[in-house]
Amino acid sequence: MSPVQSLQHALAGEHAAVYLYGVLGGRVPASQQPDLAARLAAGYATHRGRRDQLTAMVRAAGGVPVAAEVSYRLPNPCRTPGQLRAAALDVERRCAAVYAATVAGTARRERAWAAAALADGAVRQLSFGGAPQPYPGMPGRPGPNGTTGANG
Repeated sequence: MSPVQSLQHALAGEHAAVYLYGVLGGRVPASQQPDLAARLAAGYATHRGRRDQLTAMVRAAGGVPVAAEVSYRLPNPCRTPGQLRAAALDVERRCAAVYAATVAGTARRERAWAAAALADGAVRQLSFGGAPQPYPGMPGRPGPNGTTGANG
């Protein structure tokens, strides 16, 4: 995969993340679940910013940014606070896999940017109930203590 293709793949992932976070945020009652609502809003803002950065990066590399899909499949069910947290965790795990691939498929500035996005997403996973993993975004990769970075 070329560097531009890697960036395009990450951009497609961010389009999905923005859509899903928008839907998830709209389903949480902010007055009843202010902490969850704030975490979902922060995730939405972060992914929207990354989407915009990736769009600029693809253009700067001479590519035409991939467009967002009309809609994306939501996890089922996705209504209770626990289900919303699980769905957000799934989004972050999927983004971690995309950014791990982007780190592998890019160099220099783009690689550093993707690595920072991967690290941020790994931390965000923790806020939605995820467990620390030695290699976020790399399923099955054994860590120093024998655990794996299985992301689902």
